[in-house]
Amino acid sequence: MCGIVGVVGRLSRAEAATLAGRMNDAIVHRGPDDAGLWATDGFAFAMRRLSIIDLAGGRQPIWSDDDVGVVFNGEIYNYRSLRRELEADGYRFTTNSDTEVILHLYRRDGLAMVERLEGMFAICLYDPRQGCVHLIRDRFGVKPLYYGTIGGIFHFASEIKAVLQALPQRPVLDRQALSDYLTLRFVPGGATIWQGIAKLPPGHTLTHTLGGATGEPQRYWKLEFAAEEIDASRDYVEEFGQLFLAATEKRLVAADVPVGVLLSGGLDSSAVSAAAVELGHRNFHTFSVAFDDSRAVDETPYAREVAAHIGSQHHEIRIDRETFVSYLPEFVRASDEPLADLAGVPLHFVSRLARQEVKVVLSGEGSDEILAGYNFDRLARLLHRLQAVERWTPDALRRFLARLPGGGRAEWLKLWAAHGWREMLAAKPYHMTYHWTDAEKAALWREPWAVRPTAGLLSAHDRANDGRHPLDRLQQLYSGDWLTEDLLMKADKMSMATSLEVREPVLDHRLAEWAARLPLAWRVGDARTGYQSKRVLREFCRRRLPKTILDRPKQGFPVPAYAWLSGDLRTWSNDLLFGRDSRVADLLRLDDVRKTLGAAQAGDGAAAHKIWLLIVLEFWLREWS
Repeated sequence: MCGIVGVVGRLSRAEAATLAGRMNDAIVHRGPDDAGLWATDGFAFAMRRLSIIDLAGGRQPIWSDDDVGVVFNGEIYNYRSLRRELEADGYRFTTNSDTEVILHLYRRDGLAMVERLEGMFAICLYDPRQGCVHLIRDRFGVKPLYYGTIGGIFHFASEIKAVLQALPQRPVLDRQALSDYLTLRFVPGGATIWQGIAKLPPGHTLTHTLGGATGEPQRYWKLEFAAEEIDASRDYVEEFGQLFLAATEKRLVAADVPVGVLLSGGLDSSAVSAAAVELGHRNFHTFSVAFDDSRAVDETPYAREVAAHIGSQHHEIRIDRETFVSYLPEFVRASDEPLADLAGVPLHFVSRLARQEVKVVLSGEGSDEILAGYNFDRLARLLHRLQAVERWTPDALRRFLARLPGGGRAEWLKLWAAHGWREMLAAKPYHMTYHWTDAEKAALWREPWAVRPTAGLLSAHDRANDGRHPLDRLQQLYSGDWLTEDLLMKADKMSMATSLEVREPVLDHRLAEWAARLPLAWRVGDARTGYQSKRVLREFCRRRLPKTILDRPKQGFPVPAYAWLSGDLRTWSNDLLFGRDSRVADLLRLDDVRKTLGAAQAGDGAAAHKIWLLIVLEFWLREWS
């Protein structure tokens, strides 16, 4: 059940139905199996359905006998136990769907019911008794939900393109959002690229009255990283295993259709696959993708090894440079906003492959953020060493070191000398993605733009977690906008463009809350055990996966597009950005961009990242502005 829309305002029933219908037609890809629409004077909502639970009886909207209605996008994994509880309290059901569970739980508990839901969801509850509409988004923001009042009409939808269908003209570009995109490669926070259209933040509810007043988003959940000291009486691997297996099982059984796994051959997706087999699921399908011309970083041999180990029916697809480039216009159409995570392109093609066999797949997304992957082990080693050195280093020596020329490893030394081991990561804009700097952007704008520095946004996030261990603070940062607005947004938009649903077991909120308190030694190791990322996951997998998978270094999905700029895409990129049809030229001064493109074509990886941000923006401007 994968797409919802709605409008509230001074509209006749026919006008409201027309707008909601137009919005719903824009997201057919999210739910090609069925559609539902209901309207009255001043309000209408609609949905597109991908039938996964209660295939015959789960049509929406669903109504209570006191006229409360609901449309819902996502899955509630504990709906069966909630249904039994509600039935014991006297509630009667007319379907076998998880949607009706949401409706009756709301009738019993009000909005507090959201704390009982386990799953991924974007929900609209229409309550004429209270004269309002409630919007609800899941804890991590796996499912997107947009809203805004434009021209006196309140709109909400699972995708921005649906809102745009209801407007007489495009809204104004949000300059702050565009500035942040050029640094982070995604639009962070509750803003979108359009003024007047916002995202409901993860773990929040929003109430809009039928009279026209929109309340402020209200938080109902937040993940708080705060490592505890080791308790020698606890078996952390056993605890993790119970939570991880339970999370995987929930996402496998809450479906009346077959479920597969997106298997990269990395630790995370391999762990999910191994867990599924351990839980008794056999002959399920696994899916992988690779590029034809990047054999040196091809992960499919590892995926095949895992597939053979667990006995899955394995499928692969390979794409080439021409396929990648030709998909970019559709990529920005599916993304809605500028999103320059190029791994989204192969994700779309492997989703298309998976959709030929299944409607639902599991993914390892979120593991690096929740369990401390990426380079957290190297950072832990560095911080532990500097913490020890700091105890005996004279202040005068630190002041001297802070004045040394920077660059390379010396940059870390300077940061430590100036700020100490606790604050050194916060002192510099430290993020998974940090491309065009604020100074560089100031020189790019054709007109002066009054925007706050993106570095200030990252610093504000860090200050909110001041006093915790630096690794706790960094995981808090990565588990916010980076996880939601890049990784999960990419996964939702690319998979739903093919009518495929993706579920992430590691983002089970009970597992995540446990991991957020996990001692650092069980996240990243220590001097005694050896430093290793996601240590607790590796220990869980030690008897479940081949050693070659366990010992592999972390590798992001290898997209060779950055190297293509110095080869066959040299002329193409020049023509795209500097040709007569260039749209970025309307916004940016391109003199410095020419220098950056020249550096990218000479093999500078940092410059290539910056250029691909502009290439994606160029395609986005051509499609949407």
